Amino acid sequence: MVRGTTVACLIADGGDFRSRPVDGLDLDFGGIAGDIHAGAMRKAGSREPWYPRGTPIRNNRQITLVGSEELAAVAAGMELPEIAPGWIGANLVTEGVPDVTRLPIGTRLIFSGAAVLFVEGENAPCRIAGRSIAEHYPGREGLDLLFPKIAIRRRGLIATVERPGRIARGETFTARIPAPQKEEA
Repeated sequence: MVRGTTVACLIADGGDFRSRPVDGLDLDFGGIAGDIHAGAMRKAGSREPWYPRGTPIRNNRQITLVGSEELAAVAAGMELPEIAPGWIGANLVTEGVPDVTRLPIGTRLIFSGAAVLFVEGENAPCRIAGRSIAEHYPGREGLDLLFPKIAIRRRGLIATVERPGRIARGETFTARIPAPQKEEA
């Protein structure tokens, strides 16, 4: 088991993916009430090319989380003083799990207050988040394209709510990593 701490909670309730800090997040089975990514369903986009855009599909992106260690490494790789988690739409910022993005699908993040998140996969970095970062560094060209290159395997995770509850800033969690599957002979 791996242990970490929630160092920031954020909500994207302003009409786009960017998020703002809050003291805690109240989770139900649809995610964070009022967040742009809340709901049991979402519309397929460019990340699901096997569906026509706009097709209703299961929402596996209710919660986005990033590791403070990885965020700092991405900023350094882009030669920037910082990347604020709200610029790229994070809901949770963790500390203590240096390679949080590498937690496998099926990992359960069990928070001390009883909420549980189910890891659905890596949050693939994109130009949209890169453009958001670029807005904060107007003198730098090409940050929108640089972000996806530097942030690959360090962009964080997407997750769904497995057990509702409240996650507060400063709360600890345990990452319960699933056992590897044995290959059949």
